[in-house]
Amino acid sequence: MSLTVSPELLSKAEQGPVDNTDFIACIRESLPYAWSVVSGLAERAAAGDADYEANEVPPPGEAERGQLLRLLASDAMRAAVERHFGMRMAFQNCHRVALFKPGADAAHEEFTSPRAQLLNQSPELVDC
Repeated sequence: MSLTVSPELLSKAEQGPVDNTDFIACIRESLPYAWSVVSGLAERAAAGDADYEANEVPPPGEAERGQLLRLLASDAMRAAVERHFGMRMAFQNCHRVALFKPGADAAHEEFTSPRAQLLNQSPELVDC
């Protein structure tokens, strides 16, 4: 299961659309490691001059790696996080997530290119 959904939030969802704030709170509470990685990248990106910030640190364990994978594999969660931070996300391997500032299209295109994916490979990441 990707998220731990409270009975209250489930009831809201059963009745109709759920607002982004409630969904983000559910993501933040359900996937604390993934949230800390993404929110840290957003803070660094907002404070810096670079087009994007990327995580280079592997998760400390499989549970944390699973949180990142669940967050980034879900279109709904990914879109909610992008709306929340006002930045575009991209993902390579099992932990290299990046947040791109608005207008950083060239940097995003390079990060998501086949070349960049191939250059980001290493034997340690084969089983991630």
